[in-house]
Amino acid sequence: MGALDEGHYHAEIDNEVSFELGFDSQPETLAIQDAVRVLLQGLGEDINREGIKKTPFRVAKALRQGTRGYKQKVNDIVHGALFPEAGLEGGSGQAGGVGGLVIVRDLDLFSYCESCLLPFQVKCHVGYVPSGKRVVGLSKLSRVADIFAKRLQSPQRLADEVCTALQHGIKPTGVAVVLQCMHIHFPNFESAFLDSTSQGWVKITATSGSGVFEDGNADVWTDFWSLLKFRGISIDNAHRRSSGQSWCPSQSCGMPGQANSAMTNAVNSILKSLGEDPLREELVETPSRFVKWFMNFRNSNLEMKLNGFVRSRIDTRSPSGQVGNFNDGICSELNLSFWSQCEHHLLPFQGVVHIGYHSSDGVNPVGRPLVQSVVHFYGFKLQVQERVTRQIAETVSSFLGEDIIVVVEANHTCMISRGIEKFGSNTATFAVLGRFSTDPVARAKFLQSLPDSCSAGR
Repeated sequence: MGALDEGHYHAEIDNEVSFELGFDSQPETLAIQDAVRVLLQGLGEDINREGIKKTPFRVAKALRQGTRGYKQKVNDIVHGALFPEAGLEGGSGQAGGVGGLVIVRDLDLFSYCESCLLPFQVKCHVGYVPSGKRVVGLSKLSRVADIFAKRLQSPQRLADEVCTALQHGIKPTGVAVVLQCMHIHFPNFESAFLDSTSQGWVKITATSGSGVFEDGNADVWTDFWSLLKFRGISIDNAHRRSSGQSWCPSQSCGMPGQANSAMTNAVNSILKSLGEDPLREELVETPSRFVKWFMNFRNSNLEMKLNGFVRSRIDTRSPSGQVGNFNDGICSELNLSFWSQCEHHLLPFQGVVHIGYHSSDGVNPVGRPLVQSVVHFYGFKLQVQERVTRQIAETVSSFLGEDIIVVVEANHTCMISRGIEKFGSNTATFAVLGRFSTDPVARAKFLQSLPDSCSAGR
């Protein structure tokens, strides 16, 4: 098979061979793997279990790739990328080729939040006004932004660092940076049961300007915003660095409580291995916040919790507000909120669950809260989407009947924070039991009833 030698191909898949020579034996990689094992053991997981045996290496690889910006320099990108443009003469105004505004829009980036270590998505828009009869290769704007995104960040710091680096690197008349950032809003185990309608994402717009853009009220900003008007950006929602607001959901929960010292030390080890200083002011509480969030996924005895907390609701017999009664008795519970943690990369995924079943009277016999609770019980642990779909189907069949179809739609942060960096993707899985497994017409009827606008919490 030549270059696609089958044995070599399967060996790469099995061992997840890194493209970076010797990556798996580097001290930083080994230190992160050791730290991840401590975290997994703190959850009560068996680190030799087949599903997570290679998780420490996967996490180390993802983190080091996702923070490679610490080892990159802006000058290496910009040097040699400045090109003379004779039409850019000195003068005033932006018309007639005199220092015209240049904007690159919709750059998809991701970064890791310095407050909780979860990845967040960034839509980046960069503009500059050339000077000195020079322009920069447009792809370099994206590459400079990516250098700073691939570090532990906050939206405002990221915007400021990209702006400052471009101002110093290409020495234009001015630089403007606008970032649209999305951070997953992950509830804890208890709050998920109390408020199943919590939003999936926290969104913020951060801005930064230098030179002619330093004054936020300058006319040149009006031009910049006008060229972004079709991107759904409102200047009224722009984050000002003087506001002092915190955007990370982990900080809205107040100061983290006492955390497992071995686990917090493990997170500190990860920070050091990535090239960060755990004593940096913004990072001091990060290990405790991460551990507090991570401990939501401890293994739990589902049957015990169902008997103690949920089964008390079975006798309510209240009809669900989202039950759809079809002529053939197909009913549904739609848009049940769902959060979980990928056991392969220790990154969150979230979305919605739709459940179809048969009911002669069109009424959910146990009520929506119990069904939602089952979804949460299976979600709040280390999971893969295929498994959680099957587990939900098998459990709800015990009280909704043997004819069950379950569809899970989810956004996976591991799809954006690893090498593929695939933005906007959504994964759907479904499991069928009883009649739904043999009746394609029934399956089709339920699937056609799913809401078109469902986007897994977006």
